[in-house]
Parts: sequence; C-alpha cells; structure tokens
Amino acid sequence: MLDSKLGVKFAEGQAQMDVEEILKSRTELDNFGNSKRLLFALETRFQPDDILAVAANSLTDGTGDKKCDLVYVDASSGVAIVAQGYEAGDLAKQEAPANKASDLNTAAGWLLTRPLEDIPPNLRSACEELRKALTDNAIRTLQFWYVHNLPESDNVRQELITVEGTASSALKKYFPKAEPIATIATEVGRSTLANWYKALETPILVSDTFEIETQGGYEMKGKNWAAYVTAVRADWLHTIFNHYKSDLFSANLRGYLGSREKDSNINHGIKETASTDPDHLFVFNNGITVIVSNYEAVDGKKLKVSGFSVVNGAQTTGAIGSLEKPPDPLASVQVRFIKCSDTETVLDVIQYNNSQNRLEAADFRSNDPVQKRLREEFSEMPQATYLGGRRGGHEDIMKRTPNLLPTETCAQSLLTFHQEPVTAYNDKTAIWANDGLYARYFSDHITAEHILFTYSLMRAVEARKAVLRAKKDEELKDIEREQVAFFQQRGSTHLLTSAIAKCVETILNKPIPNKFRLSFGKQVSPTVAQEYWQPIVEALSPLCDALKPAIANVLNNHKLAAEAISTFARLVASHEKFHRPTFDAFAVHVISYQPQTAAAKPMPVAVKA
Repeated sequence: MLDSKLGVKFAEGQAQMDVEEILKSRTELDNFGNSKRLLFALETRFQPDDILAVAANSLTDGTGDKKCDLVYVDASSGVAIVAQGYEAGDLAKQEAPANKASDLNTAAGWLLTRPLEDIPPNLRSACEELRKALTDNAIRTLQFWYVHNLPESDNVRQELITVEGTASSALKKYFPKAEPIATIATEVGRSTLANWYKALETPILVSDTFEIETQGGYEMKGKNWAAYVTAVRADWLHTIFNHYKSDLFSANLRGYLGSREKDSNINHGIKETASTDPDHLFVFNNGITVIVSNYEAVDGKKLKVSGFSVVNGAQTTGAIGSLEKPPDPLASVQVRFIKCSDTETVLDVIQYNNSQNRLEAADFRSNDPVQKRLREEFSEMPQATYLGGRRGGHEDIMKRTPNLLPTETCAQSLLTFHQEPVTAYNDKTAIWANDGLYARYFSDHITAEHILFTYSLMRAVEARKAVLRAKKDEELKDIEREQVAFFQQRGSTHLLTSAIAKCVETILNKPIPNKFRLSFGKQVSPTVAQEYWQPIVEALSPLCDALKPAIANVLNNHKLAAEAISTFARLVASHEKFHRPTFDAFAVHVISYQPQTAAAKPMPVAVKA
C-alpha cells in the first residue's frame, strides 16, 4: 500500500508539471487573460465541443461582475457552473486567499436572490439564463468553482462549505417549485486540475488494492481485454463511495448527480430499493461497469482488484453511497470488472460505457454519407480538420488539434447564417436530432467550402467581442461601449452573425438566389477566411443597437429575432455607399456557383461589385 500511495503522489506531481506546460501551450486562450486557466479547467472537466465558443458566451465582462468570472449553463447535461478565478504572481505561496473563495457567496446571492433590475447589465443576461434553467428543472447540479494556480488549503475548503450552504438556502427560498438541486463548491487548485487532466490520460485515479467478497462469478476474454462478472454487496459500495468520493468516477465526467424525491427519478428509486427492499436490488438494477488495473479471483468467493474507476453506473454507486446508513447486507449489485492492456481500447470502453455522451445526437450522424464526404472535402483544404460527428474524445484535450473546426460549432454557424439563430443558440443538438432540420442543412447541396464560409463569419464575430473585451474601460469609445453592452447579452454573437449574413446581398451588390453556394473556395484556410470577414464585422458591429430588442431577455424569441435582423439589414442598406469600399474589398474573395444544368459541372465565378 505504501508503494501505491507513493506512486500516486509521484504521478500527481508529474501531472502538475504536464498540465502547466499544456496550459502554456494553449496560446489560443491567451486573449482571455486570467480566465485562461478557468477555461482550461472547464474544458478538461466537461470537454465542451468548442471552448472558444464557451468563452465567448460564458465569461462575464468588465466591472460589476459581482464576483462571477464565468457563468456556464449546460441544460443538456444538467450542470451549471459559477466560477471565480485567481492567478498568483508568487507561486511560492502555500495557499490561495480564502476571501476570494468567500466571494462566491456574493456571486450566489446576486445570481439567485436579487431582483433582475438590480443585476448589473453585464451579468443580467447570464443571470436570466441560469434562472430560467433552474425554473425549467433543467439543472441538477449547481457548482461553484474557485480556480487558481496554488495548492489547495483547508481555509479555502471551509469557505466553500459556507458557499454550498448559501446557495442551497437560496435555491430552496427563491426556487421553491424546482426539484432538489445538488450544490457543490470546489477548489480547483494545481492538484485538482492536475488530477482532472490526468484522468483524461490515465482514467483510474483510485489506485488502491481491494479484496471484495463475492458470490462467485465468471470471466470472459477478448484479444486485449478480460472481464469478470460478479455481484458485490451494496454496503461495500457505500463504504468506498464515502471514502473516495468523486475520484471513483474519474473516467465518468458526470459523476453522481444526486436524487429527487419523486417516483420518476431513477436515483431516488435506487435509494428506496436499497433501503426498503434490499433483496430485489440486484434484479431491479442494471449494475455497474468498472475499469480496473488488474483483478484476480481468489477461492471463488473473493476478488482481488487493483485500481477502480466506475465508467457506467455512477448514479447507482452514488445513490447507494449517499444513503444515511449502509444498506442491508442482503442488497447486492451486479458488477463487470474490465482490465485491458491496450490504451486505445480502454478509451473506447470508457467512451461507449460512459453515461456522459454529450454529442449523442451527432454520433448517430457520423457515418452518414454526407458527413463522410464533408470529412474528405475538408481534408483537401489547408489547415482544416473536420470530424463530422465523430468525437475528438480525450485527444481533443490531450493533443489539441489547432486546425479543428468543432462539429457542433459548424452546425450552429450553418443555422445562424441561414437565419435560425434562436435554434442555433438554444438547441445546439437540434440539427443532429431532428431529421427534417438535418436534411435541410446536411444534404447533397452542402459543401465544406460553404461550411467554412459560415464558420469563419461566426469566429470573426467572436473575435470582435474578444477585442472589445480586452480593452480597459477608459480605452473604450462611446460607440464601442454600446457594442460591449450588446456583447454582454447571451446569444449576442449568434444574433449578430445572423444579421450580417442577412446583409450578404447588399455586401456583394448582387442577388444571391442560393446562399448555400457562397464560399471562399477550396484553397482558403479557416484563419484566412476569418481575416476576410473581419473588416465586415468591424464595419457593421456598431449597428448592433438595432438588434437589442431581440436579446433583451436572452435570445429565445424567433419573431423578435427576425424583426431585429430585418431592421439591421435595412440600416446596412441605407449605409451601403459609405461601406462600399469595405464591401468591394471583401467581395473579390467570395465565390458563388452559378446554377448548373444536368450535364454541366459547377464553375467558380468571382463575385464583382
């Protein structure tokens, strides 16, 4: 055991060095200043498809943020995160300032209890989005993170316990109709971030050895794996859950989500069965799957296991573990212990067993002929990698692909460009799950060049927001302050992208019967494409005031969005002569394909003013 413990400590120390080097290498996050570590922590823990899009939407900007550096709401996975960041200049310090952790009490108070009219403008939109998700029962876990670059400490931990109490009380008082929501406050110092990062590469954080009582079992073997299927006592699961906590789920990012006191909630049902009907738990429950370093059956009644990570069944384990007292020894759960010598197979086991399958809808489309064709087309374009529904998985974090065009963002940009910004912002998986919507955008008419055309516009809008965000308050002109106020609203980048796309005929000075034919051609990289759009975005973003009616209460009304976009387009048309030099300089880069006969092949034609 001593060697095992020393090994864990050594591995964590190595991981800390690795994670700091990886963090330094993520230069695309440098524009976010002290929020860089915070974004990297979020990406490492939850692996969103596009961290740059998350940054554009979730970071709170400017003064008056009420101790919230980030408010991240992901209704699809039932998680909301409120985060405060701190970057110490002196790394010799032994702990981060505890008062920065207590600041999260202030954040919880403003976000959950204050009237909306009292919320500072730069935080109001985030507050509205969070409250709506809470009211709609879309959030099951509300997390508060204190992210910094120093060791964790007991002083900070005590402050965060208070934060949990503050948030829990506020939820009960101000959201009485919402179902119970777990509140978790976490100190994400160097060690915690290192463990999260390590879990991507070495998913088993619990490295101890266990001798488990069983009722017998059987083994199955494959080319590079072996599995032992048996049953273990539920009271043993209760014991290890309360000892190792979330480390048990190091290969299962979602972890335990808590239970709700209603019959339809599975976790509550598991707890009820374990407590009141232990004899039937085995037959009522699907069991759990565990990745282990090694196992060995002993005398048919015991199993010796080294290493332990639940990849499927976190809710079962957590429900049993969170009981006030251990369940009756009669209660048992089926367990499949898997060991494997091949790293890639282990990662596949985790992917296919892990309950945290965030892009499940897109997964079903990954083998679609259109996605296959698009991957091939993108492979012929410079510095462009498109996965088309396939997951980047751990590789996305461990070996970041600098030229990756995230599948989810590409789909959102398509919807946004073609005048569906509300759907793109509020339901980013709809295009993958809805057959009609998918067929509308991903059919034989879609090309990699057009996707890049729409994607680069959205990136240019996000870049404009980042430039304004980086300016100090005293450096902002009045017209820039108006843009900053607009960009502080949730969904603003989608709305402005759609509004600029609405103006494409004005910009190109000609009718465009089929906007799906627009592109920059096959030889333009994503970076260059974004540079083409940048002058257009800079020229038109000062007109964003016309879009405010659609975004006053978050971007969620299709009619208001369409009306605001039409108003924006008329303003651009009225200023056309003033912007014509900028428009003409952009137009020479744009290619459209003329309608073709059945025998003709499409020929690229440069659009001229």
